[in-house]
Amino acid sequence: MQRISIIGTSGSGKTTLARQISQNLAIPHIELDYLYWEPNWVEVPNNIFQQRVEQSLTSDSWIVDGNYSKVRDYVWKKADTVVWLDYSLPVILNRVLRRTYERVTKQQEVCNGNLETWKKTLSRDSIILWVFQTYKRRRKEYPILLQQPEYAHLQIIHLRSPQATQDWLLHQSKL
Repeated sequence: MQRISIIGTSGSGKTTLARQISQNLAIPHIELDYLYWEPNWVEVPNNIFQQRVEQSLTSDSWIVDGNYSKVRDYVWKKADTVVWLDYSLPVILNRVLRRTYERVTKQQEVCNGNLETWKKTLSRDSIILWVFQTYKRRRKEYPILLQQPEYAHLQIIHLRSPQATQDWLLHQSKL
């Protein structure tokens, strides 16, 4: 594992796991959110996002976290491993609710100076609403995508619970 893509529903723990693996393997961690979102939650144009991702993946080893379909093909073609955090909806909701509460009440930066607010949390742009909108879709699309011939080179690590993830991570650190 030298070029790893971590995927999963928002709130599943992609960034946290990527940070842990990055430290364990001493490889760069690339958060797609930082490449996609400008300050004030402004989305970058697709071509700029793609350029940023391409520039970020020029080294021989890296770990990327994020679900952006706009760059998925590029990332997965360069990756050697995909780690899919495929947790139950109650686990995801619990995590995203706790994380959102922490971020809002403590004014923790999400990326590039962007903050979650109560107004955003209760709007159409809510991360909680996003989880409901994408959860079932991702669980249906990932198995199909990961079986495509162009991704046959990928080692797929399908983790279905936080405990399975911790067990896998512990095993990796012992190798």
